[in-house]
Amino acid sequence: MLERDVIQTRGFRNIEEDGEVTGFQIRVRSDYYRGVWLSQLRPGKVVVDGHLYPKEEVTWEINGKDYTAAEMAQAGDVFWRITDAAVLKIKKPGGLAQGFHDVEVRFAASCSYMPPMFDSFDENGDSLSFNGGTYKKERMLIV
Repeated sequence: MLERDVIQTRGFRNIEEDGEVTGFQIRVRSDYYRGVWLSQLRPGKVVVDGHLYPKEEVTWEINGKDYTAAEMAQAGDVFWRITDAAVLKIKKPGGLAQGFHDVEVRFAASCSYMPPMFDSFDENGDSLSFNGGTYKKERMLIV
């Protein structure tokens, strides 16, 4: 079951591999009413507690498979359904400290029926975004 907000409270946690914390993850849902092909997805930045993680440092898990931003741009045959959450994974040795964190995630989607002039996206800012934007959630908890 998905939560109403784009940034999901469930799934915000540190990532542990072989007994070592190697990073953290954030679950998000698409807010586009039809779902989106990965090649239409325009990933942007992730900001946690004021620290910027550019799209090149974020791996998206969709349908159980990991994709970089560059791989998604070429994945025209993979569909992210509106009913499924994606997991954004960020490598950060030691992960995030226990406690509350402020989280921002920026992404958008291209729409095949819109003129190309609308298919612009400023991955670091809040301008030039037809379908998507910056989503914020304050005081997310890692225990």
